[in-house]
Amino acid sequence: MPAAVKIGYLLPTRDLAAGGDDGIAPLIEQARHAEALGFDSVWAGDSPLTRPRADALLVLSAVAVAAPRLTLGTATMLPALRHPILLAHQLATLDRLAGGRLVVGMGAGFPTAGTEAQFDAVGVPFRTRFSRLEESIEAMRRLWSGKDASFTGRHFDFRGVTLAPAPARPGGPPIWLAGGGESALRRVARLGDGWLPYPPDVADYARDRTAVERLATRPVTAALYATLCLDDDPRRAREALRESIERYYNAPLESVEKIQAMFAGPPVDAAAWLNRYIGAGARHLVIRLAAGDHRAALERFAARVLPLLGG
Repeated sequence: MPAAVKIGYLLPTRDLAAGGDDGIAPLIEQARHAEALGFDSVWAGDSPLTRPRADALLVLSAVAVAAPRLTLGTATMLPALRHPILLAHQLATLDRLAGGRLVVGMGAGFPTAGTEAQFDAVGVPFRTRFSRLEESIEAMRRLWSGKDASFTGRHFDFRGVTLAPAPARPGGPPIWLAGGGESALRRVARLGDGWLPYPPDVADYARDRTAVERLATRPVTAALYATLCLDDDPRRAREALRESIERYYNAPLESVEKIQAMFAGPPVDAAAWLNRYIGAGARHLVIRLAAGDHRAALERFAARVLPLLGG
C-alpha cells in the first residue's frame, strides 16, 4: 500500500446499541484489536438521539489510553448540537490526552425527520445547522489558540475566554468536513483540513475531490467513509448488509445505498472497489463493517482486504 494511504476503522457504537448491547468494554477491546491488526485509526459516530449510541468523545478518550498508536477520529460529529466553548474544551482536552492524535470529523446533519427531531429536542433550530457549523469552527479555532478569545456571530457571542488545557497541536486538531454538492465543497475548501464524504460513485468522488483541490488555499486531506459487508457468497453478503443497514438507519437499504458508498461481496472484490477510490485520490479510508460478529469481520478485513489495498 502507498505510504500516504491510511486505513481507519469505525467502532460499532451504533451497531452494538441497536442490537441491545450497551457495554463499553467491547468497543475498547475492538479498538485495541484494530491497532494490533495494523489499522491506522479508529473512529466513533455521534448521534445521541436519532441513532443512540455511546458518546463518541468519551469512548475515544478511553481508546486514547488503550491504543496509544492509533489516530482517533469522529465520523462525524454534529457541532451544532453543542455550544462551541464547551465542545472546544472537550476536544482540546481529548487532543492533549491523545498526544495530538485527534481528527475531528464534522457534519451539519442529514435532512431526515429523525435528525430534525434531535435538533428540536436540544432546542436548536434545524434550519440553522449550516451557519452554526461554520461559526463553531471559527470560534473553536480561536479558542484553541491558548490566548484570550472573542467571537461575535449570528449564533454565538463571547469575550475574553481562555481555555485550558490548550490542544496538543498549535491551532488545535484538524477538522475534516463531510458533504457533497457545490456549497458543501466550497465549505470544505474554505474551512476544512480534510474532506470525509461517502459518494457511492467513484467518478463523483474524483470530480468533487478535484473541485476541493482547486478551490482550497491549503492542503486538504481527501478521505472516504465506506461501508463493507464481506462474504465469499455475494447473495449472503447482500442480505447481511441489508439486515445491518436497516437496523442501523431504520430505512430501506435501497434508499441508503443511493447516497452512501457501500459494498457487499467477496473480500478480493471489496479491495478492488476501494482501490478505485484510492486511484481517484482517497488517502484515508474510514471503514464501517456491516456484520453480526464484529471481531470476526475486523479480522477478515485485515487478513483478506488490507493487504490488497493500494496495489
